[in-house]
Amino acid sequence: MKNVIIIGIAGGSGSGKTTLARNIAEHFGDRIAVIRHDDYYKAHDNISLAERALINYDHPQAFDTELLVSHLKALKEGKSIDCPIYDYTVHNRSDRTRRVESRPVILIEGILILENPEVVSLLDMKIYVDTDADVRIIRRIRRDTRKRGRSLDSVIKQYLDTVKPMHDAFVEPTKRLADVIVPEGGKNPVAYGMIIDRIEKFL
Repeated sequence: MKNVIIIGIAGGSGSGKTTLARNIAEHFGDRIAVIRHDDYYKAHDNISLAERALINYDHPQAFDTELLVSHLKALKEGKSIDCPIYDYTVHNRSDRTRRVESRPVILIEGILILENPEVVSLLDMKIYVDTDADVRIIRRIRRDTRKRGRSLDSVIKQYLDTVKPMHDAFVEPTKRLADVIVPEGGKNPVAYGMIIDRIEKFL
C-alpha cells in the first residue's frame, strides 16, 4: 500500500485523546485504522490480580514497545496485524486479538505515544491534547468507575501515586515534540478542522 501515514495523539489521562481520535476516525471512515496504546501494555499472566493492580501503568516500561514498533512498521508497509486487546478489569492483556488492516491513515492514541524516540520516528503527524489537570482527573474518575469497574478510592490513589507523578515526568515533557497542540481535545472544533485539513493534504 502506498501513502500510508501514521498519526500519533498523545496527552494526559482524561485529556480528550480518545474523543479526538474517534472524531477523526468517523470523518475518514474506511480510510483510517485506529490503535490504542493501552492495548500494548505488557502481559502479566504469571502474577496475581492483586500484584497486577500494583503495577505502575503510567511508566514507559509498562508497555510492550517492541511489539508496537513492529506493528506500526508492518502497517506502514501495507500489512495487517493482530493487535492485542487489554482488559482493564483484570489488569492484564486479554487472550484475544483484533485484526487491523492497513489503511491510508493509521492513528494511534495514548498518553506516552511521544515518549519513545523510535515510535516518534514513525509518526507523520504528532498531536498533543492539552487539558487542565482538574478536568482530566474528573474525567478519569467518571470513566474508571463507570466503564472499568474501579472504586473511587482506587482511582484517586492511583492518580496520586502514579498518574500525576508520571504525567509530570514522562507525558508533559513530550508536548515540545508535537506538531499540533490541541487545547481541550475533542471539544475544540477549530483545531479539529485544521487537523482534518492537514490529513486530507497528506492523502
